Amino acid sequence: MERLQKVLAHAGVASRRHCEELIIQGNVQVNGIVVRELGTRVDPQVDRITVHGRPIRIEQHVYLMLYKPTGVITSVTDPRGRRVVTDLLKGIKERVYPVGRLDYDTSGLLLLTNDGELANRLAHPSYEIDKVYRAWVRGVPSQDKVKRLATGIQLEDGMTSPGEARLLKTAPGRDKSLVELTIHEGRNRQVRRMCDAIGHPVITLERIRLGFLTLEGLQPGQFRPLTSGEVEKLRQGLVQNRKSRPRTR
Repeated sequence: MERLQKVLAHAGVASRRHCEELIIQGNVQVNGIVVRELGTRVDPQVDRITVHGRPIRIEQHVYLMLYKPTGVITSVTDPRGRRVVTDLLKGIKERVYPVGRLDYDTSGLLLLTNDGELANRLAHPSYEIDKVYRAWVRGVPSQDKVKRLATGIQLEDGMTSPGEARLLKTAPGRDKSLVELTIHEGRNRQVRRMCDAIGHPVITLERIRLGFLTLEGLQPGQFRPLTSGEVEKLRQGLVQNRKSRPRTR
């Protein structure tokens, strides 16, 4: 059971606030009865809900994991006609949207869904979902520089939050190195800017994990639906992360 205004908003009727106004004005009926009370709980799969006499369309929630290749825009449209991530979702009829973003020249794990509430929580830094990246960078960062990546880097838009960083390997000619970086934020081109700040620009960048989800079994350009168990684990992880955050005054 969900609140009526939330169901209306998820069905694309209007914003949550406008949906509340529609209810108060008597424009919404549930099973043929006008409902004016905010917070009325309904079952969108059972109850017949109409607005201005027209039944709303209940869209099933869809949760997809895509292995985004480079050269694809993390968007549903592009005015320049470039490929967007939804172009890769053959056979998916529902309207889905990316959760966060990966840059045009960054590959890796990307979630798409039409569940706006879950998407907002996953993308919000306060829920501290691990985002794990692997980057080939120019040169060989010292241990001190790797430590700086983990403890925080001063960027033009502020200090990055603490995370994790480690040097995985160095190419034979020592002209490049593979660095793994775990962050919780989602600033624009954050990993690239952090690596630039320590003097080791990114050559290639890939997100290999989001929370507990990995790219196992997928090739670039492929996607799969999340299982119901994975969706529930995501929800539980968000709740646990939120509760475990230290309170600030």
